[in-house]
Amino acid sequence: MTRVYLIRHGESEWNAAGDLYCGRTDVGLSTIGRKQAEDAGMFLDDVRFDFAYASPLIRARDTAQLILGDTGPPILTDERIYEGDFGEWEGRSKKEFIVEDPESWENWMANPWETRAGRTGETAREMYERASSFLKEIGEKHPDDTVLVVAHNNTIRFLLAGILGMPFSNYRKIFQDNTGINVLDVTADSVLIRSLNINVHLF
Repeated sequence: MTRVYLIRHGESEWNAAGDLYCGRTDVGLSTIGRKQAEDAGMFLDDVRFDFAYASPLIRARDTAQLILGDTGPPILTDERIYEGDFGEWEGRSKKEFIVEDPESWENWMANPWETRAGRTGETAREMYERASSFLKEIGEKHPDDTVLVVAHNNTIRFLLAGILGMPFSNYRKIFQDNTGINVLDVTADSVLIRSLNINVHLF
């Protein structure tokens, strides 16, 4: 069994500026986001991580580093845990783009599995399949290890929705705080969700 601590990155500068959709844009952490990551690291101080992975985007890499401090393993990056590509929604707030193009959002909410985010971005299927492939590989490569994984809001929510077998149109019913902590036990043929969105370090 591999114990995976799957964590959303800290608040980004775009999260702070009206919750703009960051997607693949390489936006750094806000001051609050750095504090959230440091607090998550203190909360997890007793956990010994054997391996650490993060999305290549700086907000995820910096979150991982702040959680690990100076004594953790080196941070490996993997593009399969990137945030989704949000197409025409990138850099804009939901309130803004829904007014201009309500049909795109309605189609996405009804069937994200097959609908491209922001018309030209990724589908939920693409996000889930790459993240699921990553998680399976982590279980195979690191049996009996404890692994830190820092990824992104929608990538995590679609991965969890798939693990739970719930309709992907309900993905927004899974909430992920910035630096919310999910604990998963991964084996060769199964994933057990032990905890969802632990956030006591934020209060």
